[in-house]
Amino acid sequence: MRVYRLSKKKYREDLSGRGAEIAGGRWNSAGVALLYTGENRALCTAEIAVHTPLGVTPQDYYLITIALPNVGMKEIRVEDLDKSWRTFPHQPYTKTYGDDFVSRNEHLILKSSFGSHSRRI
Repeated sequence: MRVYRLSKKKYREDLSGRGAEIAGGRWNSAGVALLYTGENRALCTAEIAVHTPLGVTPQDYYLITIALPNVGMKEIRVEDLDKSWRTFPHQPYTKTYGDDFVSRNEHLILKSSFGSHSRRI
């Protein structure tokens, strides 16, 4: 299985999840390492675009392809989430969900499915 990640040049070889560990994210609290990836290149590009001011072209980004072993994954269906899951700031329950996923150490991949696309985190 292949997943993709867009990252700045200086972080392109860092797959530790340290950035998300420092800042936290939608699916993890600060202090919990998690590597966010996308199922395809377009999804990675869209993710960068929504976090970049309009009219600014991100510089110094590299698209990384990561080959993962074919292992079981845990899947989150958007239909099963509270409607507030997309709000910002990120909801505590999505962070708790991801934190629990990491602490259980049962799966390598947590996949969130949103209709026609998905995101592996």
